[in-house]
Amino acid sequence: MVAEIKMDGIDCANCCAKMEEGIRNLPGVINAEISFMTQVLHLECDEGDLPELKKKIKKLCSKIEPGCFLDF
Repeated sequence: MVAEIKMDGIDCANCCAKMEEGIRNLPGVINAEISFMTQVLHLECDEGDLPELKKKIKKLCSKIEPGCFLDF
């Protein structure tokens, strides 16, 4: 499954890279890329894992970039 998730509040390219790497390391994620310029997460994952992944991604991103908002 491929999903595009709008993100908001990413102020730092380095934090963006940390979030991208962290998301890639989550179980069930095949690939993840975050565009810092458009603030969009391109996520490829196993379809059944998406509901649980959303929670984990949200927690990970808010830990790295406290003002980050994900539009699921």
